[in-house]
Amino acid sequence: MAENKIFESLDESLKKHLPETDRNEVIRILYGRELPELDIPLATKESSKSLNLELKGYRFSADAESLRPARTVRVGLIQNSIVLPTTDPIAAQRDALFNKIGQIITLAHQSGVNIICMQEAWNMPFAFCTREKHPWCEFAESAETGPTTQFLQEYAKRYNMVIVSSILERDEEHGDTLWNTSVVISNSGRVMGKSRKNHIPRVGDFNESTYYMESNMGHQVFETQFGRIAINICFGRHHPQNWMMYGINGAEIVFNPSATVNGLSEPMWFIEARNAAMANSYFTCAINRVGTEVFPNEFSSADGRPAHRDFGHFYGSSYVAAPDGSRTPGLSRTSDGLLVAEMDLNLCRQIKDKWGFRMTQRLELYSDSLKRATQADYKPQIITENTGN
Repeated sequence: MAENKIFESLDESLKKHLPETDRNEVIRILYGRELPELDIPLATKESSKSLNLELKGYRFSADAESLRPARTVRVGLIQNSIVLPTTDPIAAQRDALFNKIGQIITLAHQSGVNIICMQEAWNMPFAFCTREKHPWCEFAESAETGPTTQFLQEYAKRYNMVIVSSILERDEEHGDTLWNTSVVISNSGRVMGKSRKNHIPRVGDFNESTYYMESNMGHQVFETQFGRIAINICFGRHHPQNWMMYGINGAEIVFNPSATVNGLSEPMWFIEARNAAMANSYFTCAINRVGTEVFPNEFSSADGRPAHRDFGHFYGSSYVAAPDGSRTPGLSRTSDGLLVAEMDLNLCRQIKDKWGFRMTQRLELYSDSLKRATQADYKPQIITENTGN
C-alpha cells in the first residue's frame, strides 16, 4: 500500500467527521476528559512545520492540595521514520538519525520538556525481522560510552533534560552479548543507568530472540530531578505483571518505547498502556515508530506468507495516559511527531486515594498462587462436576 493512502489518524478523522452534538460525549468516553492544549511558542510550531513534524501538546491537571505544591513536569515523546535507505552505510544511517532527532530534541526544549523518550531502537532500522546478523549488529554499542549515548549526553546537559534512549546494546564486559536496552541519561549529562527488555516477542516477523534474550535486571525505577521514571520496552506492554512491578517499585511515569506494525497489534495499542496507567496509578507514555522500512534481502517467518522485504507499516499513534483513565489523542499514523504532555504527578497519589487499588491489590494472594504455579507438580484449580460415579 502506498504511504499516502495509509489512514492518517483516528483522532483527526473523528475531529473532521464527528457531529458537534455528539462531540462532548464521544470525547468523554474515548479520552476520559478533554485535555486543554499547551501553548507552544509560535516559532517552535513554525520550525516543526519546516521539519514536516507533527507537534502536539496537552495538559493533565490534578486537584490543588493545601500541604503539597503541584509537581508539574513536561514529558516529550518522539516518533520518527528512518532517514536513509537500509542499504546505505551503517554510520551514514545512524548519523542521519542523529541529525533528525537532535533537531526534534531542540524543539522539545523550546516546548519546555523536562523528560524525553524516543521509540525503540530509534538510532537504526528495526532490522530484527530479517534474522541477519550482518550488517545490523554493527549498530550495537555500549550503553554507557557508545556514540549514541555520547551524542545525547550533550543535549541532556545543555537543555537540563532527562533523556531515555532505546538502543541495541553491546555488552563488552559479558562476552559482547547483545541486549535491547534503554539508557537513562540524567539532566546533568551523566548516565544514571539502563533498563533492558523483559519480554521478547516470538510472533510474526518479530524474530528478536535471534539477537538478544530477556533482561536480567528486573524492574528498575530511576529517581530523576523531575520524578520517578521507568521503562517498559515494547512487548512488555502485553504483560500486566510487568507494568505492575514498575508501580510496586514506585514509578510515577512509565515509558513504553515500541516498534509495532498495523497488521499485528493496532487494536491493542490504545488499550494496554492506558489500562496500565489506571491499574497502577501512574502516567504511561506509549511511543511507536512510524513508516515502512524496506530491507535488501527477502525474509519469511514460517507463517505461510510469501517472502517479503518489509516488516509492515509502523503506525506511530504515540500517546500519554493518566492514572485517572484520561489520555491524549494520538500522534499521526504516518508522520514524524513530537507529543508534549504536562502532568501534575500529585495525580498519582490522588487516584490511589480515590480508587484504593493498592489497598485492594492482594499481593500476598497472588504471590502464593504464582509461587505454586511455577512448580513442576502444579495442578490448575479447576472444579469439575461430581456425577456420583
